Amino acid sequence: MTPFDTVSPCEYADALPREQFMDYSIKPLWQPMPRIAGPAFTVKCEAGDHLMLHAAIYRAKPGDIIVVEADDKFAVAGGNVCAIAQSRGIKGFVIDGVIRDLAETRENQFPVFARGVIPIPGAKKSISPLNQPIQCGGVTVNAGDIIVADEEGIAVIPQAQAQEAFDIAFARGEKDAATNLQQWQAQHNEKVESILTNLGFKEE
Repeated sequence: MTPFDTVSPCEYADALPREQFMDYSIKPLWQPMPRIAGPAFTVKCEAGDHLMLHAAIYRAKPGDIIVVEADDKFAVAGGNVCAIAQSRGIKGFVIDGVIRDLAETRENQFPVFARGVIPIPGAKKSISPLNQPIQCGGVTVNAGDIIVADEEGIAVIPQAQAQEAFDIAFARGEKDAATNLQQWQAQHNEKVESILTNLGFKEE
């Protein structure tokens, strides 16, 4: 399988439009959190409810990232749910919502990207289909889309474009790695001055 986690979301910015990157309010809940990448297992939790995420941890495959559409009024997961997901080989959670028991999750080193924490759990009353298109952080996420998430942000790579996006991002990373700061500065300065000139910038 393509090692999508070897490339930062910053490099995927060369391969994907802005609408494929989640809102920055969905962020790592503990530091330093490793980069994770894998196919999305999508979950929609109805308002105030967390039943379907709890169902998903027993249905997602090892290597999956569970991506959740929820609200931020009640926690959709706690320490035990995160620990079970981790024990089943799930790489992490990306949640447009909140969790609780952060200390346990941090101690277990289970990656969770979410809007924050709240102590009050949701209910278990509402069913919705799993692995359907959801909205998470302003991005439409389909089951099987590749998620790449770290402290720089969260990229959602459509499954059909995944290899092409990786190749573009990897090439950008290789180019940057082969350029020292002095070389980068020279290229950057030339580019900035050229743009300023073309836009008619005048020194005062």
